[in-house]
Amino acid sequence: MRFVDRTEAGRLLARRLEHLRGRDVVVLGLAPGGMPVAREVARHLGAALDVLVVRALGVPWQPELAFGAVGEQGVRVLDEDVIRHVALAPEDQRAVERAERAEVARLTRRYRGERAPEPVAGRTVVVTDEGMADGVTASAACRAVRARGAVHVLLAVPVAPERALARLHPVADQVVCLQPLRHLGSVGAWYRSFPRIEDDTVTGARARPIREPGAPAAGGAPTVPPGAAGGEAHAEAEAVERDVPAGPVRLRARLTVPDAAYGLVVLAHGDCLGGATACDCPGHRHVAARLVRAGLAALLLDLVTREEARDRHLPFDIVLLARRLRAATRWARDEIRLPVAYFGSGTAAAAALEAVALDPGIRAVVCCGGRPDLARPATLAAVHVPTLLAVGSRDARVLCLNRLAADWMHCEHRVAVLPGAGPVPEDPAARDEVARLAREWVAAHLGAATGTPVG
Repeated sequence: MRFVDRTEAGRLLARRLEHLRGRDVVVLGLAPGGMPVAREVARHLGAALDVLVVRALGVPWQPELAFGAVGEQGVRVLDEDVIRHVALAPEDQRAVERAERAEVARLTRRYRGERAPEPVAGRTVVVTDEGMADGVTASAACRAVRARGAVHVLLAVPVAPERALARLHPVADQVVCLQPLRHLGSVGAWYRSFPRIEDDTVTGARARPIREPGAPAAGGAPTVPPGAAGGEAHAEAEAVERDVPAGPVRLRARLTVPDAAYGLVVLAHGDCLGGATACDCPGHRHVAARLVRAGLAALLLDLVTREEARDRHLPFDIVLLARRLRAATRWARDEIRLPVAYFGSGTAAAAALEAVALDPGIRAVVCCGGRPDLARPATLAAVHVPTLLAVGSRDARVLCLNRLAADWMHCEHRVAVLPGAGPVPEDPAARDEVARLAREWVAAHLGAATGTPVG
């Protein structure tokens, strides 16, 4: 398939990124050719738009052959195979790099002017280009974005060779390509119209607003159900204590269903540390109350009984906890028949991931200060549900374990670090932020199909 032009390619690419609508996303176009593509993606998603400058390092006597790339933030990527093949001397490498770094600085000033770059720290970033030949400049771009603090980096291109896509997976969390090819030829050959992009096109694309503040994303309809973004649309609903059957035991639960609820969040806890349970924990109850005000039903659920909590080994039986969570989910579906998302803390975070690996009906998962690393690696790799891992920045050990678990995941996922927070949701100072993150993640995914394209 040949694209009419870069604009059409951007529209088609945006359809593959539909799952990002309504989320905190920044779209970065690799200048110059990637900006028309990026603008269409950002317009469709209602996302922020900015330019990203990366320059290929061409072999002096064969400039179209790149031996590496340099970009913002001092990033450099080298292709050692090319360097060895052409026997490129170190002094020649340095000369080319000096020239291209100067060009990066010049173009950055030209494209941005006095404007500050769009902040990407803590956000999802989509890096786009008109196509990809060898992946070297795209790799440098992803590294530059990561250096600026992006928590989730997605590379999206209309066309690229399969071998180049494969080398991007170590530097990008996700790779989306409309047309992966065994043999590419040239990028321009896959467009009917492929004119040179002038500097004014890049600066103009960035200058025009994608979406006015407060306006809905492209398409006219709100990206989340009414009340979900603000969290205060629904009046307080009455919570009801329930005993939920789960095999030979009955689990204590606290169910709140607001009027016109559009989904159910099961807030599960498995540790009962110090006797604290999901039903009694102030942090869990605070998050549940905020979800209810946003139009979501909330089921606070203890996966172990108070008697079982005396056995310090049982709360770490992740398979048992997952089995109980699935049983409680079946009960909840029979009771209120709403789409379901999970909020798991402690060992219940791992249990939630074990449960969703076997249940295609769960729409989203939030692991809050929990231990997703206790799930089996094969389970983490099999999870298909969009997953948010929220951890306090001062909870260093748990943060490290969450990042380790995230490395196993192939689904859409994000590690959200809460600055200055300790263990969450127990940390009172972080409860509002935890509730906001959970509310927005669930709202963005309850109505969307699960799964993320990676090629």
